[in-house]
Amino acid sequence: MCAVSSNRPFIAARVELWLDRRAEWLFRLLGWTERVIPYTGYGTEDGARLLGRVVLSPRWSDTQLGQAAEEFLNRRGWRNFITAATVHARYTIRFGDATVTGSTDRGGYIDHRLRDHGEPPGWRTATIALPGGREFPASVLVVPNAETFGIISDLDDTVISTMLPRPLIAAWNSFFRTEAARQAVPGMAAMFRELLAAHPNAPLVYLSTGAWNTQAFLRRFLQRHRFPDGPMLLTDWGPTNTGWFRSGQQHKRSALLQLATDFPRIRWLLVGDDGQHDPEIYGEFAESDPERVRAVLIRRLNPTEQFLAHGTLEPIEPSRRRRHPGTPIIQAPDGRGLLMKLRDLGIVTR
Repeated sequence: MCAVSSNRPFIAARVELWLDRRAEWLFRLLGWTERVIPYTGYGTEDGARLLGRVVLSPRWSDTQLGQAAEEFLNRRGWRNFITAATVHARYTIRFGDATVTGSTDRGGYIDHRLRDHGEPPGWRTATIALPGGREFPASVLVVPNAETFGIISDLDDTVISTMLPRPLIAAWNSFFRTEAARQAVPGMAAMFRELLAAHPNAPLVYLSTGAWNTQAFLRRFLQRHRFPDGPMLLTDWGPTNTGWFRSGQQHKRSALLQLATDFPRIRWLLVGDDGQHDPEIYGEFAESDPERVRAVLIRRLNPTEQFLAHGTLEPIEPSRRRRHPGTPIIQAPDGRGLLMKLRDLGIVTR
């Protein structure tokens, strides 16, 4: 007999949906209302991608005192993970000449593409409106169609020293330590600023396996340490339609392919570290489409960071050697070293 496959989502996803619906019903009963957490969108002159999340919040959070209290609480890591998501909430996006409508997924997330917006290159503002009439601004980076330079950067242990993914250390860093206790990797902000000074219209996209719940903290961290602003592609830690947890590696692979499609003329600088799987993921991408990769920059972790990252003193070796002879592979322990090698190769001429 042949087994009959089911199109039903994985049981964990169904349980999560059931719990989210019950929580949404309870919070609405308590008078909580919908609001949008906008994420930074991106696009070209031809089209754009708008991102965000619709959640429920108490009415007092709209007051000045409530906003100040919420900002204070959010600076403790655990507070970033307490949200009341809506399920399939309706929204309207207005961006330039384009107006579109849609509904969130079962986690409350917005991921909507639109075309013919008519906005010129640069930082622009879209509006995400809810059925009740409330409107929320969302930043969008519009990149010129002719741009050929771009940067994709990992965050964990590349930009910010998080010592991920060892569970106890990750939990301590993410849930208990204050934002001020986090440290930036030396020289990375200066390297990005110099690269973008030479290519002012280029996008800098931050790509991480971290949760969307930490997006506000990461924005404040980047601003405090003078990193250039840019779209951020994170993920949802919850179950999927096929399993208990999402694959961080698959998230990065899919995002790289999507960015290559969204920006067909750009050759990317791929920036990561050797504590996990960045060399292999970037190597796969460079091997499959070498014309789309200008160089791969790998920050080398020191032995202590390697041990905290995965339990050994040596970097994780790729499962097989990648052959991408036309792609420079640049390695250094910090941003200053990477920038010097970029200058030696002529990628940065200033």
